[in-house]
Amino acid sequence: MEQSIIPTLGVPDSSDSMRIQERFAILLALIAGYIDATGLIKWKTYVSFMSGNTTQLGAALAKGNSGIIFTSLTAIASFVLGVYAGTCLSLWKRNRRKSLPFFIVSGLLAFYTIFTFYHTINVGQSIGIIAFSMGIMNTIVTSVGNQKVNTDFVTGTLNSLARNIAIWSMTTSEIERKISKSSSILLLLLWAGFLSGAAGATFLFPFLAKWTLLLPASLLLFSSVIIPTQLLNTKSLVKQNNYVTKTSG
Repeated sequence: MEQSIIPTLGVPDSSDSMRIQERFAILLALIAGYIDATGLIKWKTYVSFMSGNTTQLGAALAKGNSGIIFTSLTAIASFVLGVYAGTCLSLWKRNRRKSLPFFIVSGLLAFYTIFTFYHTINVGQSIGIIAFSMGIMNTIVTSVGNQKVNTDFVTGTLNSLARNIAIWSMTTSEIERKISKSSSILLLLLWAGFLSGAAGATFLFPFLAKWTLLLPASLLLFSSVIIPTQLLNTKSLVKQNNYVTKTSG
């Protein structure tokens, strides 16, 4: 029997649920690109692209640039803490409101926007708050059906895109060709969403100025109302860990 080269994680969703998940993931990627570009414009620091911050940190350490060392470390530590907090929320059995991460991220962005309109927050605190928010947002949707996705950064997305295109072009299984083609299209749209968000932030920043982050906060709040919470992949991390355990045992 021909062995599949695509791992199956969990039970596939219905076509309607899949479409909603796909559109929502693309929206999150667009929001992430928008916020990441805003961080780059305002503070010359990525708030979701931690590969870039790690590269900047390494270069700054070699040159002894204390300013970049501080901002890069702040962004990385805050993002990791946000992912940790978001994952704990998704696995917390007493948390019956799976939309809670929406409200936390939207609330942080809105509070930051309103507070900074009247008061001054230093760069380190600003980066910490927004990077922490992005870390939480990264845990809202971690897969669409059987396809693992990253909505906050595109390195993993492009890696998965290339792998799926390779499977699509090399496999002889019609089922695998269909799955890999569908995944490739989704991943390409996620990348395009992130790119569009970054371009949108760059275009709108001169007009919105201090209110720039209120737009993604509003989109997240609106999403929390219209997206069925049962479609959020809050247990996908557990499924992935179970898969790794089974295949490596």
